[in-house]
Amino acid sequence: MLKKTALAALIAALPLSVVQAADYQVDAEGQHAFVQFKISHLGYSYILGDFKQFDGSFSYDPEAPEDASVNMTVDVDSLDTHHAERNKHLLSGDFLNASEYPQATFESTSFAIDEDGEEGEMTGDLTLHGVTRSVTFDVDHIGGGDDPWGGYRQGFEAETTLDLADFDIDMSDFPDAMHSVDLYVVLEGIRQ
Repeated sequence: MLKKTALAALIAALPLSVVQAADYQVDAEGQHAFVQFKISHLGYSYILGDFKQFDGSFSYDPEAPEDASVNMTVDVDSLDTHHAERNKHLLSGDFLNASEYPQATFESTSFAIDEDGEEGEMTGDLTLHGVTRSVTFDVDHIGGGDDPWGGYRQGFEAETTLDLADFDIDMSDFPDAMHSVDLYVVLEGIRQ
């Protein structure tokens, strides 16, 4: 009898552990995810912008958050700084060269998490301007749960600073303050 009870308890627990680990599709269409950037303008102000078109997915298990992973693809020519001429210049061969390098990608390689499982560092391979480098994002878990439409969601925010020279983007004619860019990413995913 004890063996049957233990076996029944084990079988009952299995679906719960399977449900916990899940794959999520980033909700870019619903405007619940963002890929934004901030760069200095000559050291006097900032240029803020975002990429309007991107797609991605992530895997997350709240019982084993260290196993989380992310894959993202961003359409570089969807850059928008709310100024058409500046957008055109940033997408030109002077900077991002979007006609030759139309996409940027990120594929995570590891996730180191703090004790409470809410913050961590996601490291991965970022390909931008035809160059792939390992970068690390500071990540915060915003929350997760049921949505009003019968789905289940998880949300995260992540930040990092990139040295543009690491991606062969030549900023040598500009002040030092313009040599790096801050990235801010919000990912809200729908469990698949």
